[in-house]
Amino acid sequence: MKFGIADYGMNVWDGGCFDLEQRLLDLRSIGFSGLERLEAATGEEAMTKAAIFHRLGMDFGTVRGPQISHNIQWTCAFAKTYVWTQVLGKDFATFCRQVNRQVEMAARWGVKVGLHNHLGSLVESQEQLETFLANCPGCGLILDTAHLAAADGDCAEIVAKYADRLVAVHLKDWLVTNPEIGLERWPQRGRFCELGGGNIGLDNAAILQQIVATGYDGWVFVEHDTHLRDPLLDLATSRDYIRRAGF
Repeated sequence: MKFGIADYGMNVWDGGCFDLEQRLLDLRSIGFSGLERLEAATGEEAMTKAAIFHRLGMDFGTVRGPQISHNIQWTCAFAKTYVWTQVLGKDFATFCRQVNRQVEMAARWGVKVGLHNHLGSLVESQEQLETFLANCPGCGLILDTAHLAAADGDCAEIVAKYADRLVAVHLKDWLVTNPEIGLERWPQRGRFCELGGGNIGLDNAAILQQIVATGYDGWVFVEHDTHLRDPLLDLATSRDYIRRAGF
């Protein structure tokens, strides 16, 4: 199993990823093995970036290029296993239909498609997630523990039911700062934070141990959407949390 970073929050803090090599060196120094995404605008850039990862002994989980077809083909070319769902459907039925088509096309390249459950999306609650998985049986799951727990979902139950659908895992915690605000305004209700820093009783260590017990051996990505200080400090705190959990 590999532990890496989904670096959205780092980009928000820094204003972007200005030097991939330095970011990888920084993350390696605190015990992480790579990033979720290699992002590139051209095939040549993808090759150059992949070489940087390899030279530094780091890795990535998937590829994001300028078009969905690039995501699938480049992910296949680098022998990675999954891409994110990326379709246009704005209603649930259309979304599921289009995801099923994406799953079919990706399978031709030996690549799985994974859905990332997310607050404010068509797949926010546990009920929505389970309905989606039933309607898209070929689609995998990028389980985000804090997004599900913040929506009152049961991560342990999802892992128990759908361990065979996991293609990647996102770990983070959720801190409710304004409980009087409803979940429909979730960015104002709280913020995502370092592991162990939340206040909703989310036991990421227990969930991680449960995931491993199912035989899962893929990527686990720490993701902090919001940083209030140098991201490396928060990410090091999360890496220590994972070590205390036995990993």
